[in-house]
Amino acid sequence: MNIVKPKKHNNLIKTEKFLGEIHDEELINKEIENVTLQDIEIYDTKFETLKMVNVEITNSKLEKNTFTDITFENCNFSNTSFENSIFIRCEFINCKMTGCNFIEARLYNVSFIETNINYANLSTTSMENVLFKNTGLRNSNFQENALKNIYVENVDLTQAMIAKTSLK
Repeated sequence: MNIVKPKKHNNLIKTEKFLGEIHDEELINKEIENVTLQDIEIYDTKFETLKMVNVEITNSKLEKNTFTDITFENCNFSNTSFENSIFIRCEFINCKMTGCNFIEARLYNVSFIETNINYANLSTTSMENVLFKNTGLRNSNFQENALKNIYVENVDLTQAMIAKTSLK
């Protein structure tokens, strides 16, 4: 398994600001904890070298963003759209992502560990070096995906739809 983990999160600066109040230049080397937001929209933003713990962003649009070297722990992104977003060297640990939209997203060196991604739409998503471990993907949708080096360990794919996707 050749999944590259996020860079070490040394010297992160804790922030009390809500994500909507943070400007582009402030989204680097931060630790964001215990934030709850609903129905927000963030587009075309770069998130880099972050650690998010107990962050809840639900029913929101985080589209066309780039997430690089981020660890998400105990986060809830239920019913949030990450359409056309890019995830590079990210880890989702014990997160809730029920009903998330990843249409046309790019996942490169991403791990989903102990995460609930049931009812997610991952159609036309490009995935390379992705790990799904102890994760729920029930009723999720995979159509026309480009997959390379996908690792699945103890994953529930009950009633998941996989179509026009090569599984070799």
